[in-house]
Amino acid sequence: MSSDETRPDSPFRHENTSRDEVPQFVLPLVVHIEKAEPPARTDALESAARAVLDILSDERSLGDGEWAQAMRDWQDARIRKVVRRARGAEWRKASELPGITVTGGTAEVRVFPPVPLDGWPKELAKLQVSGTDLDDPEKPAAPDRTAPVLWLSPDLDMSAGKAMAQAGHGAQLAWWELSEADRKAWREAGFPLRVRTAEPAHWRQLTVSGLPVVRDAGFTEIAPGLTLAVEGGSRFCPLPRKRLP
Repeated sequence: MSSDETRPDSPFRHENTSRDEVPQFVLPLVVHIEKAEPPARTDALESAARAVLDILSDERSLGDGEWAQAMRDWQDARIRKVVRRARGAEWRKASELPGITVTGGTAEVRVFPPVPLDGWPKELAKLQVSGTDLDDPEKPAAPDRTAPVLWLSPDLDMSAGKAMAQAGHGAQLAWWELSEADRKAWREAGFPLRVRTAEPAHWRQLTVSGLPVVRDAGFTEIAPGLTLAVEGGSRFCPLPRKRLP
């Protein structure tokens, strides 16, 4: 799938599709935010993207693994991701549940196997979705183009939690595009990637390039529309531009 525009049953389209006719699941992500030392926004976004890749590639998510059925059910329906925040005892309790914690720079993000839309574990259900407004203490450096860059739309104002979900969507689209050999190389390297906000002119180019793009369904914060485009790296996660009809 080069973009959601070329796939009529895309999990990221906002129109009704066959994916709406099956039970709906959500992939929970929890970001560790202490009042005194919140993570940098870009660190949180990049950690969320890597967390999604980690659970997609984890042996427990594959074949007959303990998470495999939940992962299949989730990917057969809408690809929903919800980011909540935790601190102190809340974070410690969440960390005891089955999942994967990813640390990047100042950020810690834990991803959990998919759960039914209305079937969250009580330790996660009580966590807040709001309050994920994070900042970068310094402007992020220009990305290393050997690894993929997840480019956020410059036209949107999203909370860090919402942007983390979009970064996770973009990483998942990139993963689906890759061959097994490219997936293996990317994983063995630790899933290097960057998340940045595109300049307006660059964003316009990205959205017509045939690269994977995320079209948010518009359930929260923003109206339905394009939120993120994935540009492949020269060494890891190669994603050549494709000719669109």
